[in-house]
Amino acid sequence: MGVIAMLLLVLLFCVIRKTHAVNCTIRDDPVSIAHQFAQPGNVIIGAIATQAFFFHNSPSFTEEPSRMLINEVVSVPKEYQPILALVFAVKEINKNPKLFPNITLGFHIVNNYINARITYKAIVSLLCTHHRFVPNFTCDPKKKIIAAIGGRLTEASSIMATILANYKIPQLAYGTFAPVYGSKNMFPFLYQMVPNEVHQYTGIIQLLQHFGWTWIGLLAVDDDYGDMFLQKIVPLLSQKNICYAFILRTPRRKYLDEYIQMISVKSRYVQLFTDQKVHVCFVYGAPPSLLNLRTIILIASLNSLPPLGKVWIVTSHWNFESLSIQRDWDIQSFHGALSFTVRSKEPPGFQEFVHTVRPSWAKEDNFIQNFWEQAFDCLLHISSGNEDNKLLCTGDEKLESLPSTFFEMNMSGHSYNIYNAVHIVARSLYVLSMSRPRSRRFLKAEGLAFHDVKPWQIHHFLKNILFNNSMGDTITFDEKGELITGFDVINWVTFPNNSFTRVKVGTLEPWAPPSRELILNDNQIVWHGSFNQALPLSMCNDHCSPGYSRKKKEGEKFCCYDCVPCPEGQISDKIDMDVCIRCPEDCYPNKIHNQCIPKVLTYLSYEEPLGILFMILTIVFSLITIFVLGIFWMHRETPIVKANNRSITCILLFSLLLCFLCSFLFIGRPQKLTCLLQQTTFGIIFSVALSSVLAKTMTVILAFMATKPGSGMRKWVGKGLTNSIVLLGSFMQVGICIVWLSTSPPFPDTDLHSQKREIILECNEGSVIMFYCVLGYMGFLASVSFHMAFQARKLPNSFNEAKFITFSMLVFCSVWLSFVPTYLSMKGKYMVAVEIFSILSSSAGLLGCIFSPKCYIILLRPEMNKKEHLIRKKK
Repeated sequence: MGVIAMLLLVLLFCVIRKTHAVNCTIRDDPVSIAHQFAQPGNVIIGAIATQAFFFHNSPSFTEEPSRMLINEVVSVPKEYQPILALVFAVKEINKNPKLFPNITLGFHIVNNYINARITYKAIVSLLCTHHRFVPNFTCDPKKKIIAAIGGRLTEASSIMATILANYKIPQLAYGTFAPVYGSKNMFPFLYQMVPNEVHQYTGIIQLLQHFGWTWIGLLAVDDDYGDMFLQKIVPLLSQKNICYAFILRTPRRKYLDEYIQMISVKSRYVQLFTDQKVHVCFVYGAPPSLLNLRTIILIASLNSLPPLGKVWIVTSHWNFESLSIQRDWDIQSFHGALSFTVRSKEPPGFQEFVHTVRPSWAKEDNFIQNFWEQAFDCLLHISSGNEDNKLLCTGDEKLESLPSTFFEMNMSGHSYNIYNAVHIVARSLYVLSMSRPRSRRFLKAEGLAFHDVKPWQIHHFLKNILFNNSMGDTITFDEKGELITGFDVINWVTFPNNSFTRVKVGTLEPWAPPSRELILNDNQIVWHGSFNQALPLSMCNDHCSPGYSRKKKEGEKFCCYDCVPCPEGQISDKIDMDVCIRCPEDCYPNKIHNQCIPKVLTYLSYEEPLGILFMILTIVFSLITIFVLGIFWMHRETPIVKANNRSITCILLFSLLLCFLCSFLFIGRPQKLTCLLQQTTFGIIFSVALSSVLAKTMTVILAFMATKPGSGMRKWVGKGLTNSIVLLGSFMQVGICIVWLSTSPPFPDTDLHSQKREIILECNEGSVIMFYCVLGYMGFLASVSFHMAFQARKLPNSFNEAKFITFSMLVFCSVWLSFVPTYLSMKGKYMVAVEIFSILSSSAGLLGCIFSPKCYIILLRPEMNKKEHLIRKKK
């Protein structure tokens, strides 16, 4: 379709004896435009604005002459504003008597048509004698280039910097500068009016993260700069867990055969229109990306592809512009786009200046004729030929009536950079002149102060420039030669008449602290109509709700995943969590695994029903034991009490009472003292009781053996043996407990893991081995007693207790044998309840089996509790 052209605007400082008006003649020669705008004898300072043209097949303008461009001369009218910004800045400086009295600032314009060969020749021509192309020779000593401003695109800026660096001529690039080859350090005389592109990438990634967009499309022009963009942005996206669904490359120039190929958009760009998950596209906005996109969308509509409803995110290169042939092309597909633009303000008087622009400038400005005809679709009366029967321009057409894609009345970011660049050069020259006594003297005298100025001399002043412009913005460069400024986040709101408005919805401050560079006002953003003003979603799949985690799909990008429930004990309290997190030890997950709930402290307390039940049973059994003890004490002189070792009986009853009462040590919140006393008290008291039972059994056996004639067992019958059995059996357990307490005593502990929803407060045994030693010794005493009683159960004696002891030991052993597996299978307060139950049931078994028959005789059959009855039984 054509090649976009770039204008190199070259500033002049004119040394004249009195002030002259700027003669703004601009020529549009295709190869080299270098027409001066003041009297001869100028020091030249360069600058750039942009204009775009598309020509019929002409080898002079293309690198590939054999390819045919669209057969029409068209341009981008919107690129005329940077020229006006340059002229306005020059006029403003010339009206300021404080800067250069008796000196007039002028400029040259060079058009490179975005062609590398033409750019090289145009820059070299500036270094030659006026109207003579003799590289590296200057025959006119009055013509000196001081600085250049340009260009908008990196390619033009790089070519300029490569040539101008050899002559140490400062260059102010008003567009982005990202060299494909080499480093910016290779261009020490280059100053950037736009911060480094990487800042925009960081801001855009933060924007994607802010809205949760993780599945996007990437678009870039198919050239070296598009390659460099993708090489930088793809790793950054991956680091921030953002994936691209596709990468589309658009042609760098529009030739007729490429447009024909684009008719097959269904195969080349079909994913852009059909992928319903990709609602966000990140576009590297360097020209001609917008023109390409509009062409693709137009051709897609002709091929019946679905309407394109996307959120376009673009870099600061983006300049929403139209070719004259795109006048009627719909722009609604770009409604709601977001872009980073160079921060700009409106200089006072610029609006009034723009309103004065008329075709009558034609003698001074050869661009305005083409601009006016393309913008208003008419022909000026000075135009030759009218093959299309176009209307003649009146010359009174209003610029404000043009759609925004053709011309904006408000100053754009690039125009604002040109405006500031002119002031930077002018102020640097002023500071240079004031720093030289001779210059000040000449300035006051003949006005020849700049005749001996060298370009490299203002480099120091440019590097250290610091001033506030007419809008109050501070203008200064950092150590890298980049203007210290920020970006505005712009929301593009389009209208049916192919106009639009820019809505500032945020800012990007590259020099802000990390993660605070981007500030957005979400409520002001207008989205594309297909989203119904709801926040667009751009993800490979739906969010994973809390309670689920993401699981990568095999063979797909990491942004595509399945949602799997969190495993037991883990939760996810946010959407799209990569892994579930385990709850703290004192918490447990709720049913849907999206929240941790604090565990409840639990122990066998006196307030709960189970604790109350055990407390009642303990009291009842203790009262029964006391009652039995009282009966035996009241009838201590009766034969049935005296016949079975009265003292041992009392010891047994008293130990059983303590066995019942020791249950209270297991109820209530575990404390250090209760934990020390629980198992040891229980073990010692039960050992005393079992030793007493063993002593009673031995008494029965020895008494029977002693009654045999000639038996030598008489000497063993008596209190000495029984007391020894009780003491020995008890002290053995005391010894075990002392070792236990001295080595690894029990202590209060919390069990966080046994129960899902509870924190168990318990007494930790300290040494499990010693605990089972205590139980083992009790089992040993019980088994010996059971064996001895079983052997003596049928001895002929009226008050023979052996059969009752046998049965009681059977109950006791059964209880504690079932206790061990039950105890090990229980957790928390139920484990304590099992032990209390075993204590109460085994103690009650001893009490009931041994003493209930005796109480029956004492209370209900007193006639059997007589000596005569005992003698009669013996006979």
